[in-house]
Amino acid sequence: MLSRPTWIPALMFLYDYDGDWDKYFDAVYQVFLKDFVKSQPKFKGQRLALKRHPVIDGKEATFWHLISEGKIEADRKPDLRRCERISWPRPIIESNDKEPILRIWENTRNGEKRICLWLVFDNESYLVILAKREGYLLPWTAYPVTQSHTKVKLQKEYDAYKAGAAL
Repeated sequence: MLSRPTWIPALMFLYDYDGDWDKYFDAVYQVFLKDFVKSQPKFKGQRLALKRHPVIDGKEATFWHLISEGKIEADRKPDLRRCERISWPRPIIESNDKEPILRIWENTRNGEKRICLWLVFDNESYLVILAKREGYLLPWTAYPVTQSHTKVKLQKEYDAYKAGAAL
């Protein structure tokens, strides 16, 4: 298995903020602001925009999709594993697609075209999803992949995509 690349930032742990959730949550949001609001990330030259609505507690929908889980927007709950990795989506999006630990492919979910960026190294498995729009991309969600069956499904999707097309 491949080891953690130097371009992947260290995890942000709650205990680094003395277990103070409010300080930690603010620090996580500051990383999001730096990486996605105050700068213009791109994926292969394509501009990224943000899904701003619904705004919850003054924070953009894209932020909530990167750090929380749940099917109902208003009921999404922050997930510590996602929060710890808040600094990972941008370098993954901007990384070299020739990286052996990064698998990139397109698929369609619920009638929408998506780009999957799956980072796999050591015991880590982390997925970033970009939604394709006319002239730009939206960071849709990102999360650690922990279930074996999900890893198998993603690998099958990736293998099928590679067998049929190149990104």
